[in-house]
Amino acid sequence: MNARRAVEAVWRIESARIVASLVNITRDVGLAEDLAQEALVDALAQWPDAGVPQNPGAWLTAVAKRKAIDGWRRRERLDDRYSAIAHDLSEETASVDAAWEPIDDDVLRLVFISCHPVLAREAQVAMTLRIIGGLSTEEIARLFLVPVATIQQRIVRAKKTLSAAQVPFETPDPAEWKERIASVLGVVYLIFTEGYSATSGSSWMRTDLANEALRIARKLAELVPREPEAHGLVALMEFQASRFAARITASGEPVLLSDQDRARWDHRQIARGSAALVRADAVGRGRGAYCLQAAIAQVHATSPAYADTDWERIVLLYEALGRLAPNPIVDLNRAVAVSFATGPATALRIVDGLAAADSLRGSHLLPSVRGELLARLGRAEEARAEFRRASELTANERERAVLQAKATDLTA
Repeated sequence: MNARRAVEAVWRIESARIVASLVNITRDVGLAEDLAQEALVDALAQWPDAGVPQNPGAWLTAVAKRKAIDGWRRRERLDDRYSAIAHDLSEETASVDAAWEPIDDDVLRLVFISCHPVLAREAQVAMTLRIIGGLSTEEIARLFLVPVATIQQRIVRAKKTLSAAQVPFETPDPAEWKERIASVLGVVYLIFTEGYSATSGSSWMRTDLANEALRIARKLAELVPREPEAHGLVALMEFQASRFAARITASGEPVLLSDQDRARWDHRQIARGSAALVRADAVGRGRGAYCLQAAIAQVHATSPAYADTDWERIVLLYEALGRLAPNPIVDLNRAVAVSFATGPATALRIVDGLAAADSLRGSHLLPSVRGELLARLGRAEEARAEFRRASELTANERERAVLQAKATDLTA
């Protein structure tokens, strides 16, 4: 494998663990990222001649730790704390890592730290997606339909705020988890969403990212077993991930839900999703937003064929979700369900209302859905224009090709 490609692959898969491990030692997010990037530079310089190490993630982490030690030793005056850490690391005693932690997963621990209440919600999300999800500022900006500069400022400001507030880079006390749990669930789901449907690039999905988010969510549900939304999030991810094998062809081309071979779905994963939803309901506090989304995904996952989908049930669930967590994307998805339950004309009125509200400006999703509805209504020329507009707005190459093909088919 080309050394640069190997470095990129390792960073994509291991970056969250590497940075989390470094934060656990340095207690500084910015420094941890800098050290990790310096280790990447070393890898690019050394791996072409020396070869890719057997455990490249561990190699990068070890190099970054050595750089931290060297940096501390070069300081004119080392305080006792840095001296102790440097000594411990040099002797490989790892006393910092050996201390008992209520959260025994470095990545999940870093998510909790990044979701400190001293940060605004937008800053929490941006910083966590950057550090844990490994998303670029451009990808995060596309997710939230804001300028790249805005995301860059949020991340820089978040790091400075944590420093100014002298936030300890340690696992929060369990008594503090409740005030952070909503933010933690939110960012973990956004990481999964980016893996499920990549906002940019040449791949339809980033399964490594989605699977890491699912792993974190499972850990989180174990950590807070009386939090129904944690189980609901796991259920939602299990149902969605169960379709991964059927969502693309052997060459990486997208396969839409209506065309997927359901025999290729992971039915063990569907069973795990159903079990997680049962655990959420057993808590007895009613279904929240993630539980409702999981229930929608369950309808799809358990339908024997696309034609057998219970669209009326899905519409009801989306209506409940829209009242509980109002969001234009929820309304857009409800419109899709309405188009199958009632008809495309009714759904088009919902979509036109969203277009008039301008709440999804810059997103390819609205013109994509509108194009589908117009095509079903026989308004081919208008549908073609919507598909072309949607293809211009998406940054994902695979999705762009799908939308362009739909426009071409209507021309034919």
